[in-house]
Amino acid sequence: MIELHQLCRSFLLGDQAVKALDNINLSIRAGEYISVMGPSGSGKSTLLNMLGLLDAPDSGQYLLQGTDTTLLTDNERARFRRQHIGFVFQSYHLVPRLTAQENIELPLVLAGVPPQQRKPKVAAILAQLSLTERASHLPNQLSGGQRQRVAIGRAIVMQPQLLLADEPTGNLDSQSGLDVVNILEQLNQQGITLLVVTHDPALGQRARRRIRMVDGRIVADEQHSTAAGTLHA
Repeated sequence: MIELHQLCRSFLLGDQAVKALDNINLSIRAGEYISVMGPSGSGKSTLLNMLGLLDAPDSGQYLLQGTDTTLLTDNERARFRRQHIGFVFQSYHLVPRLTAQENIELPLVLAGVPPQQRKPKVAAILAQLSLTERASHLPNQLSGGQRQRVAIGRAIVMQPQLLLADEPTGNLDSQSGLDVVNILEQLNQQGITLLVVTHDPALGQRARRRIRMVDGRIVADEQHSTAAGTLHA
């Protein structure tokens, strides 16, 4: 599904160039469940942004579903991102003035899906995420766990093949975090490729494939037959 070949990305800090990604080579098969761990500044979030087509490499190649994304225009990359990729962020990134239902529906509106087709899709997701009774609530009327479930609903309403989660439990208490992780893992079991960036070893150990990064490089890439660890705050 994904092929990264010698991917590099640098940023200027003052007058010094810092390599956030240093010749990354990575293959990801459809349906995998992967965690990416490492210290702050190791390149985890830069890798996630690259996979999500939110950023472009300085050099190297990123193939997604056989398409060389490094050759796409900005508009083509945005359309490709909308069609294939969903995002879940630590801070939710919900639109404050929109209800839970409207936040989930937003990607369908932006994609030009007619209202009569949007309503049943959103209703099904609200039910799947136990949010039906919160559909008309604004984000500031929801708990952290509910807001993250709304964010997940928005991420999956376009039925993406790839779901990218950046510290998805970072702002949640232990029970809400576990609820969110269980939802993400259920989505993976339904066929969505799931990649989770996390500082939490217990969350990282739940993945069947565990990647560790240091100084912009992948220093470990391990397969595990079963998940391990218990999630905690």
